Amino acid sequence: MDPEHASVNGRKRSQRPRKSHREVADELRTRITSGVLRPGQRMPTQAKLADEFGVERGAVRQALRILQSEHLLTNVSKGSPATVAPNPGRSLLTAGPGAAPQPTMVSLAPRTAAAFAAPHVEIDALCLTSVSLTLAIGEPLRQIHAGRLKPAKVDVRVLLPSRDIELAFPAPVGDASAAGLLRRRWLAQRNAQGQVLRHNLLALRATHGIDVRVSFRALPFTPPVKLYLLNGTEALFAYYTLTRREREIEHEHLEMYDAEGTRSMLFAFEQGAGLRDTTFVEQSHLWFNALWETISSELQLT
Repeated sequence: MDPEHASVNGRKRSQRPRKSHREVADELRTRITSGVLRPGQRMPTQAKLADEFGVERGAVRQALRILQSEHLLTNVSKGSPATVAPNPGRSLLTAGPGAAPQPTMVSLAPRTAAAFAAPHVEIDALCLTSVSLTLAIGEPLRQIHAGRLKPAKVDVRVLLPSRDIELAFPAPVGDASAAGLLRRRWLAQRNAQGQVLRHNLLALRATHGIDVRVSFRALPFTPPVKLYLLNGTEALFAYYTLTRREREIEHEHLEMYDAEGTRSMLFAFEQGAGLRDTTFVEQSHLWFNALWETISSELQLT
């Protein structure tokens, strides 16, 4: 499960554990791909970023270099603040099926925005929570509000684990009594992210007259992978890779097995890009539809 709600408002958080340079890069990447930090905008100084994230300036420099290598930042140096690239999503949008996979938080938003250029947008998602999709939808929503996109119809279907099952993960290490706490935390995040996703999409009816339908169904198992299907032509696939880590939850220090979905490497398959890709997209749709129509059940986001 994604353990954190990615920061997209740029506000300073208090009493936050020290982050690694990759975690700093992840949060800044989210702000760029979600549009909070806009093309051509100057970043805060390295000193301010170090203070915000509670890290040394060296960690900030490492994070900025990662984003520069991904063509999201320019002018990264010790002397002056970096600048958001003029078109940070361009290289991601034009990357073909043979391009190297990137973390979900990097590649999902521009691919989702590209899907919203179609008159009829169809998105199917299978995941542990909808946090990645909720963040990714923010980019096409901004483009719709700016008048750059205007689909006529949007259909979104999401498969999430049922609240009635015992989750395979997140799971405590050793202390089985903590399973209930981890499950409550996951359920609260599943419901909150799903409600935000549904509200933001349905609001397009009133604001832009777009025909929108958003549906959720519950799975009787913990998905070991995440899958996004876009407009029937593209499949984005990632593994939930479990790691052992420690985290403080509700004032309890817990050791757990968990997966961070926003950092999972997302593999892209495109219909028409060869027999393998076309077959994967087609079979992924068959698999998703079979789950939706057979063993899944009604899901209430409460």
